[in-house]
Amino acid sequence: MPGPRFCAVIPTYNNAGTLLDVVVRMHRQLPDIIVVNDGSTDATAACLASSPVPVTVVALARNRGKGYALREGFRKARACGFTHAVTIDADGQHYPEDIPALVAASRRNPAALIVGSRPFDHENMPRGNTFANRFSNFWFRLQTGIDLPDTQTGLRIYPLSGIRGERWLTARYEAELELLVASAWAGVPLCPVTVRVSYPEDRVTHFRPVMDFVRISLLNTVLCLLAAVYGWPRTLFRKLLR
Repeated sequence: MPGPRFCAVIPTYNNAGTLLDVVVRMHRQLPDIIVVNDGSTDATAACLASSPVPVTVVALARNRGKGYALREGFRKARACGFTHAVTIDADGQHYPEDIPALVAASRRNPAALIVGSRPFDHENMPRGNTFANRFSNFWFRLQTGIDLPDTQTGLRIYPLSGIRGERWLTARYEAELELLVASAWAGVPLCPVTVRVSYPEDRVTHFRPVMDFVRISLLNTVLCLLAAVYGWPRTLFRKLLR
């Protein structure tokens, strides 16, 4: 039986200043890279055209959101025959050098969704990020019964078979949280792996504190309702069958 095939999926929106560095460093860890250009209006397209390493580009005509970009990246990865997608943000906050530890965890448990776990005592960690993650962790625990240290990290490995056919409620930033909850309800094991993080002062972020907080809150409300009628009963039924 053939083993897992890994590729990188990098969604990007106006990250021309950091994208190539992420791509080049990522290529040292994984040779197959898919970049989803989510309707960028800066020099992202030119950067990708001049990439010193091979890159498969999925170009979206307009900005559709991180969740939509991930979905298109996963679709491309499946079409190319990959079984696992390693996702990483294009803003430079993650260390591609941490990828081997995540891949090793994925090889030990190919069915698992591997989740990078950032240190929230980092000296440059924005205070808003710490609050947002604790807020998100609380709701995730309520919706799934699982205690996960970092529910908002973009550094993950998705088993593509585990998310095939899932209907996504959201298309933007909060889609990553939805994917975690849906995976937990589907019985996909979630495996945290400690990773490093960097927050340079010139980092480009598209997180909108007020709007994204509202969207995440609305999603959590819907997920709690779904948990009561679908998630918790499904989890209980699965445990009874063991």
